[in-house]
Amino acid sequence: MKLAGLDLSADRSGKDSDKAIPEISKRGKADLRYALYQAAFIASTKNQGFMRYYTSKLRGREKEKGIHTKMYVKLSAKMLLIAWTLMKKKEAFDPAHLEAE
Repeated sequence: MKLAGLDLSADRSGKDSDKAIPEISKRGKADLRYALYQAAFIASTKNQGFMRYYTSKLRGREKEKGIHTKMYVKLSAKMLLIAWTLMKKKEAFDPAHLEAE
C-alpha cells in the first residue's frame, strides 16, 4: 500500500484528531497508483463481482462530492491487497472472496 501511495495520512496541523481528514499519501509510485486506479475503473464497469462491491460501497453516498473518485481509490487498494494475497499464497482469484465482507 505504501509503495503505491494508497496508505492514508492526515494533515493534522493545528487540528484535533477527529477534525483531520484522512487522504491517500501519494508518496509512492505514481505510475503504479495510476495503473491501479484505471484497473479499478474498468473492473467496476466490466466485472460482475467488482461491480457489486463498488455499488455496495457507494450505496447511499451517491450525492457526496468526489465520492466516485474516492470509491475508485478504495477499490484500487482492495485490488492491490487481493493481488498481494494471491501472489503470497500462490492461489487463483476467486470472486466469492469479494462478497465475504
